Amino acid sequence: MNWINSLSWPMVIIITLTLGLAPFNPEPHVVEKITMLFNGELARPVDIFDLFLHGTPWILFSLKVFTLFINKQEDEQQ
Repeated sequence: MNWINSLSWPMVIIITLTLGLAPFNPEPHVVEKITMLFNGELARPVDIFDLFLHGTPWILFSLKVFTLFINKQEDEQQ
């Protein structure tokens, strides 16, 4: 998980806000694809690819936050 720590926060935030929320109108693709997933309508390969493409920055952001808290707890225990 060292590669996640090597990523800068500004880069992760910019990627998440741009690719993770694109296109901005009428709604972000990631919201549309997650709604389709919960409704059982996510079947076309292009929709699955869109979910992966626009969801990856959010997963990366979540991993970065998770490792931040894990590292903070490890530092407090030492």
